[in-house]
Amino acid sequence: MKNDIILSGVGGQGILSIATVIGLAAIENNLFFKQSEVHGMSQRGGNVESHFRLSGSPVASDLIQYGHADLIISVEPMESLRFVHWLSKQGWLVTNSSPYINIPDYPPVDEILKEIRKIKNNIIIDANTIAREVGSVRSGNIVVLGAASPFISVPFASLENAVKKLFQKKGDDIVEVNLKALKAGREFTGR
Repeated sequence: MKNDIILSGVGGQGILSIATVIGLAAIENNLFFKQSEVHGMSQRGGNVESHFRLSGSPVASDLIQYGHADLIISVEPMESLRFVHWLSKQGWLVTNSSPYINIPDYPPVDEILKEIRKIKNNIIIDANTIAREVGSVRSGNIVVLGAASPFISVPFASLENAVKKLFQKKGDDIVEVNLKALKAGREFTGR
């Protein structure tokens, strides 16, 4: 068992929270993992990338080779395209359709989504709208994680437990809205 995952987005969108949830779920299942340092400008508004390698046996390197990622999880559509050359032929790209427009010459969203649809295995989810519907616009990252969850080699219940652990200090309401976000993303994927 192995999962090589690229996480991408913009600073402030919750990439590190996604990595933490997957990591906590991996620990619960006695799996090995390595995560690279976040690359890019992790300040709010800068691009962010992280490599996350999950395995049933020890992981030697935290970096994924081009063309070997099993999954790209992106909370921003243009950022997903930056890292598509890491995706394997059988890999999945799961991305939010809602852009984070942080540059003056941001391309038209329709053109970005058209390029994403050219990728054989893609899931495009309007995570911002779903997050708003479940009660917190800030949980869009967890919606995207839920949509990607069928392609992560940990039980969904472990991801739920990890969400509980990660957000428990913020109170029951925050835990519940993030659990709803995770489930809504999973339901969208229909797997």
